[in-house]
Amino acid sequence: MIEVENVVKSFDGTAVLKGISAQFEKGKTNLIIGQSGSGKTVFLKCLLGLLTIDSGSIKFENKKLKDRTVEERSILRQELGMVFQGSALFDSMTVQENIMFPMQMFTNRSLEEMEERSNQVIKRVNLINANNKMPSEISGGMKKRVAIARAIVMNPKYLFCDEPNSGLDPRTAILIDNLIQEITKEYDITTVINTHDMNSVMEIGEKIIFLENGKKAWEGNQKEIFKTDNKAVTNFVYSSELFKKVKKQYILEIDEEENIEK
Repeated sequence: MIEVENVVKSFDGTAVLKGISAQFEKGKTNLIIGQSGSGKTVFLKCLLGLLTIDSGSIKFENKKLKDRTVEERSILRQELGMVFQGSALFDSMTVQENIMFPMQMFTNRSLEEMEERSNQVIKRVNLINANNKMPSEISGGMKKRVAIARAIVMNPKYLFCDEPNSGLDPRTAILIDNLIQEITKEYDITTVINTHDMNSVMEIGEKIIFLENGKKAWEGNQKEIFKTDNKAVTNFVYSSELFKKVKKQYILEIDEEENIEK
């Protein structure tokens, strides 16, 4: 679990994050959503330790990030998996070499061990006959799968994804969403996803944090977001034509599920 309390971050005297508190739960897909300029990217970078917060605290398993020694930070870094918005693959490396890169950086494994482990995650993300292909030879969806494989090759406790569906067609985006959620459950990891994709919200939004102007304006899940009367949230989500189309049917399905549970 990751716990955030009253996090503040400013640049040149301008506050970007204004006292955000939240919990990101283990074994769940935790989504951060909001309009451009809401603070999502800065917040994600603070969670990753790429930016130092001005005040407040960020805890990984009950230990504050700022209180960790250099050695402890190094260990934590190895427990973090990251899927970047543009996949961020090395163009000069093959698919398998890209996936093995974190092991080369942070472990003393032999080449045989690294190849064995990389083949395991290649199989898990359903990359077929792609080991020796270059990034320029594979599709956008396959690049995302490579990025996910690289992110989980070190068996991370935490997985961060920055706009994982960026540039993908709707069908491929759903497949990537489902893959991320499956891996979250299988590895029992804490997954944090920065996204503007309402499809992701509806498909895998087990915990959703909505940011507006650097503040947490709402939190809930994929069922609750359909019923909220929070104007900031509704103005954001109803800008999606897909959301408008499925809202009525989705609410009926939710009501039916809740009645069955009762």
